[in-house]
Amino acid sequence: MKLIVLVDNNTYIDQYYLAEPALSIYIENGDRKYLFDTGYSDVYLKNAEKLGIDLEQLDAVIISHGHNDHTGGLAFYPKTKHKPLLIAHPGIMEAKKADCLSISLPVSEAYLQERFTFKLTREPLWLDEQLVFLGEIPRVIDFENKKPVGEHCLTDGWHDDYVLDDSALVYKQKDGIYIITGCSHAGICNIAEYAKQVTGCSVIKGIIGGLHLFSGRSQQTLSTVDYLKKNFEGNIYPCHCTNLAAKFALHAQLPVQEVGVGLTLEW
Repeated sequence: MKLIVLVDNNTYIDQYYLAEPALSIYIENGDRKYLFDTGYSDVYLKNAEKLGIDLEQLDAVIISHGHNDHTGGLAFYPKTKHKPLLIAHPGIMEAKKADCLSISLPVSEAYLQERFTFKLTREPLWLDEQLVFLGEIPRVIDFENKKPVGEHCLTDGWHDDYVLDDSALVYKQKDGIYIITGCSHAGICNIAEYAKQVTGCSVIKGIIGGLHLFSGRSQQTLSTVDYLKKNFEGNIYPCHCTNLAAKFALHAQLPVQEVGVGLTLEW
């Protein structure tokens, strides 16, 4: 499988792509082509064109969760000759706000129906023989019981949003599993535990994506480092919503690699 980062907060020195505080990753697995998240704007389209990636041939667009730094690019997604699948947790359709600002999916369901075939699920969904969308991730790790991220609108009004729509992809190989995550609102350790359960494989060989860690000394960061030391064997590519202090804390104990737009991995 090949992954190419189309959108991240960072770019590499002397590589002239665009960056924004968001995430989008292009994935090829055999003859299947996927897009994981769409960033905040049309930056993913511009970077894909510069990288020579044809997004009109996608089999599916997978959305990690409903926040607009992962779904904003859908507002610029072109109509193509065929409708790829749109795979996500159904909670991505909920209105969401934080600090009185909308952080929702920025387009209507009707707009999406014109461009995609919907596959919204809370259950794990295998995209092919090796790649699985986890659906709703159980929150079982005590130190990852997080505070709400803004509010979401349900049938009876606005409520604290614990982002239950947050999900991830897992790639299963002979040597272990590889996790691709958007923001890890569910907690990267919860994601890892569920990934092991769904795939039946306990060896974690790689992680790429936002880890939603903003401190090098918080109990959650320190406990995450301890968990990964015991349950992880490969390289970690923390990006997007992982700040420098958290990356330092991870790097002190684990093999952390730099991420920027244009990063290409083959797993």
